[in-house]
Amino acid sequence: MTDQLVPRIQLNDGLSIPQLGFGVFKVDPGETERIVSDALEIGYRHLDTARIYGNEEGVGRAIAASGIPRQELYITTKLWNDDQGDAATVQAAFDASLERLGLDYVDLYLIHWPTPARDRYVETWRAFEQLRDSARTRSIGVSNFLAHHLERLIGETGVVPAVDQIELHPYHQQPETAAFAEQQGIAIEAWGPLGQGKYPLFEIPEVTAAATAHGVTPAQVVIRWHLQRGHIVFPKSNRRERMAENFDVFGFELTNDEVAAITGLEREGRVSAHPDEVD
Repeated sequence: MTDQLVPRIQLNDGLSIPQLGFGVFKVDPGETERIVSDALEIGYRHLDTARIYGNEEGVGRAIAASGIPRQELYITTKLWNDDQGDAATVQAAFDASLERLGLDYVDLYLIHWPTPARDRYVETWRAFEQLRDSARTRSIGVSNFLAHHLERLIGETGVVPAVDQIELHPYHQQPETAAFAEQQGIAIEAWGPLGQGKYPLFEIPEVTAAATAHGVTPAQVVIRWHLQRGHIVFPKSNRRERMAENFDVFGFELTNDEVAAITGLEREGRVSAHPDEVD
């Protein structure tokens, strides 16, 4: 299987992004090269990392060893909270990420959290504009921004993020933020797309019934639900067989009723930190 099956989402800056990728959140730095190499061999071409994950170097080594042409890959990394600030501070952090990745540019650079207590995300966003203009990142976006953070960011700078990467899974779909993003033409990326194992998602009847109907696993059903809802999604696994299963989601399609049933599971069931409380 290859990434040719993976649809691309058109971004508001005129570029596009593969809708299915591979995330390395909480992947052991010592195991990252092997795990990412497995993902690339399976067919993933969209990789999502971050400075705070501590594994940019491993991602970079896997990319270098793969022999895959750079233009066939889509690489995202993120600015950590401590590095928010003026242009010089942001530039230094960005340069360090590029060095660790061993790349000349990334496809997408994100502000990892709004950290409203620091109140530096607007200033940081202006520095991101400069990075984009330098072409060392093709697109710029944010992560964990709620509607009110986005509204302020756009209102004070006039520059709309290409994406917002947020916690999103059947129990926590963030309808207010998703609706504002859609209104502004911001693509939604779903992190924790399978709920991080923090509730019995794969035992819920709406999910298991669809899995039985299509002869696939509950995890494949949920990933397919994300894709059909228009989310960009990158499930994470350390196991090669699970990575392959997560990538094998293009041979079936959920019915409208199945999509609606899973969407109906929304219950504001956040499983991670609230963006207004992270500093």
